[in-house]
Amino acid sequence: MQARRIARELALLSMSQLPSKPEKLEAQQLQSVALAAVRTLTGEVHDLLETAAAEVERGSDRLLASETKAQDLDSARVMVKEALELAQAAINRIGTAVELPEILQLANHQEVRDYTLALLQTVSIRRAEIDQIISAAMIDWQLHRLPQIDRDILRLAVAEFQYMGIPDKVAINEAVELAKRYSDDDGHRFINGVLRRVVEKPEDKPENKPEDKLEDKPEDKLEKA
Repeated sequence: MQARRIARELALLSMSQLPSKPEKLEAQQLQSVALAAVRTLTGEVHDLLETAAAEVERGSDRLLASETKAQDLDSARVMVKEALELAQAAINRIGTAVELPEILQLANHQEVRDYTLALLQTVSIRRAEIDQIISAAMIDWQLHRLPQIDRDILRLAVAEFQYMGIPDKVAINEAVELAKRYSDDDGHRFINGVLRRVVEKPEDKPENKPEDKLEDKPEDKLEKA
């Protein structure tokens, strides 16, 4: 796994612990920030495995019910389908849990720590500017109304491509991946749309295009995403 990808995840999990004043972050040991994030990930491994075990047990119960309690063939099929869906969900959770030990191991690498701190410092120091940039790109919504995790993912992405020299496509793709992991089902699409509006060039905006081209404007697609 890439060091910066791990650093982004650690930074995201650490953002809620950022001090209110940027100068305090300078003096703060990164070890304590990273340790808190690692503890969060460790707890996530346990939670994922416990949930997967519960899903397997429920799936087994549904299979047994399909054999003993189903009133007809259709109801038996529904129960079997539910059992298979629970099993698939359990497999997906186990797959995610298997990835986490690698993150925990690589979290101690200097490159990961350095980039984690750089992200946290940039977001903390540029917080007001970053929030203004995001708010200007939002349509019929306000930043403070978003879930905390979505706000933090947006902030990390803007910090990267606006102040840290990361290509906007890379930052957006990484933000979407974080959202798929930590946000809800619609979160990654919303975040993708907002970030693409942030990086949209003035000449690409609808008001700067000929009238007969408005049906192809990228903003329409972003709002549907």
